[in-house]
Amino acid sequence: MKTVSLSGSPRESVGKKDAAALRRDGRVPSVLYGGTEQIHFHISELEIKKLIYSPDAYEIHLNLDGKTYRCVMKDLQFHPVSDRPVHIDFLQMFEDKPISVLLPVKTKGNAIGVINGGRLAVNFRNVMVNGLPNALPESIEVDVTKLKIGQDVRIKDVTIPDCKILQPENAVVVGVKVTRAAMGVDEEEEEEGAEGGEGAPAAEGEAPAES
Repeated sequence: MKTVSLSGSPRESVGKKDAAALRRDGRVPSVLYGGTEQIHFHISELEIKKLIYSPDAYEIHLNLDGKTYRCVMKDLQFHPVSDRPVHIDFLQMFEDKPISVLLPVKTKGNAIGVINGGRLAVNFRNVMVNGLPNALPESIEVDVTKLKIGQDVRIKDVTIPDCKILQPENAVVVGVKVTRAAMGVDEEEEEEGAEGGEGAPAAEGEAPAES
């Protein structure tokens, strides 16, 4: 995964009034769990927004009081009206402990079916993957070059070394769907094939038509 460094400050007290005051100051109350104890802290809303609204997945090196923790964002809560982040859970990572994270799906190549008038449909922008932190890639690359109209790539067709994708095996990740334009091309080709011959051979027992 991509890495980014962030700094947070420990919370002096934990409660609704303290949380509200932090949000007014542009800070987001947060908690780090997964280690020996939970750590409550707050982080810059401006800085964390850059990660929240990014399509990429990040390994975060979180600095708290001079100590750095490897972690990922695990759960985000937003204000129902303003859509501002109001609370974030971070999961601490360890080299020998598998974790589950959402990784972005990126397509590679120009599908044959799209060239022929079809439409590329990406059903999964992100997929949940389980693996050791050092084995997790930045993204999942799916080569669509050979896909014809009506063909697709399913979860079972995607391989990530030393990791497991947690979505159902038969779920379609990306496919090429037929469009009206593509159907029109097929109909034209059929008509050309019917009209382009010198004439069909006479059926058995029939005489050829006189010229």
